[in-house]
Amino acid sequence: MQLSRSESVKTARSTAPVFVIGCSRSGTTLLYHMLLSSGNFAVYRMESQIFTLLEPRFRPLRKPQNKRRMLDAWYGTRLYQRSGLQPAEIEPRIMAECQNGGDFLRIIMEQMCRKQGVERWAETTPEHLLYIPRIKETIPNALIIHVIRDGRDVALSWEKLGQIRPFPWDRKRAAMAAAIYWEWIVNRGRQAGRALGADYVEVHYEDLVRKPAEVLKKLEPFVEHDLDHDRITRVGIGSVSKPNTAFEEGQQVPIGRWKAALSQEELATLESLVGRTLTALGYELTTEAAKRSDLERMRAAYRLYFESKQYLKTRTPAGKWLVKRDLSWV
Repeated sequence: MQLSRSESVKTARSTAPVFVIGCSRSGTTLLYHMLLSSGNFAVYRMESQIFTLLEPRFRPLRKPQNKRRMLDAWYGTRLYQRSGLQPAEIEPRIMAECQNGGDFLRIIMEQMCRKQGVERWAETTPEHLLYIPRIKETIPNALIIHVIRDGRDVALSWEKLGQIRPFPWDRKRAAMAAAIYWEWIVNRGRQAGRALGADYVEVHYEDLVRKPAEVLKKLEPFVEHDLDHDRITRVGIGSVSKPNTAFEEGQQVPIGRWKAALSQEELATLESLVGRTLTALGYELTTEAAKRSDLERMRAAYRLYFESKQYLKTRTPAGKWLVKRDLSWV
C-alpha cells in the first residue's frame, strides 16, 4: 500500500534525529536523558562535540587524510569508548561516505542504533546551539529542541564551576560575565532556530522541572514519539533519577537560586546587563534596570570577545589551533 504524502512526512519525522541544545547548565542533559528513557533512542551518554571540536579541528573532511586523522583522534577519547562501537563497524562507511561533521555523526549514531536495536538517535552538545545552520545543512531532517533557563541561575552555575572568567581588568564577579555569555549564545540560537520553522521548538527548564509530564506531552507532536512520563521516570536514565547539578545535593532547589546568592547590588547589575533578554523570555525582573555607560561598555566588550572567538574558531585557520587544545579533555 502506498503511503499518502502526510503519512510519509509523519513517518520520516518519527525517525528523525533530535538535537537537545541550549546554553550549558540549562537542563539540556535532563531533557536528553528523558528522551533516552522514553525508549527507541540509542543510548549514548556523551556530548558528541562533533561541530564544536572535531569538524573544526580536522576540516575539510572530504579529504581522506583528514578523515583518517579525525578517526585516530576520536578513538583516543571517551567519545569513542562510550559508543560501544568497534572500528570495523564504522570505518568503511566513514572513509567512503563522510564529507563533513554531520555525516560523521550520522554514521556513528546510525551504527549505534543498529547495534542497540532501536530506530532513532538524539544528541546533546550544548554549544551546538551556535551551529544550528551547520546542523541543518549537513543533517537536513534534524529536529532542534532549545532548552532555555533563567540566565541568573545559569550565571551562578557557571561561576560555581569556573567556566567563565571575567577579564583581568574587570573587578565584577564572574557571574556577570557569565550572564552576558548566556544572553549572547541564547539569542544567537533563537535567531538561527526561528529560521527553521516547524523543525525548531523552545522549552523552558523551569517548566520541565515543575510540570514535566505536561511539557513532555506538548513535545510529543514535535518529535512524533511517545514521551510517557511514567515510563521515563521508571527507566530513569542518568539525570532523570540523579540530578546533574553544580551544587551539592540537597543544597538548593534548582530554580531561583539567584534570589539567595546575589546581593541586591549584584542583582541590579546583572539585570541591567541582560534584563532585556530576561524579560523577552518571560522572566520577571526584581530590580529597576538602569542604563549605565560602564555596564554598556562591559557588555559590548564581552560580546565582541565571544563573537571574535567564534569567528576565529569557525572561519579561519586559527580555529584548528583553538580547538586542538580543547580535545584533551574528551
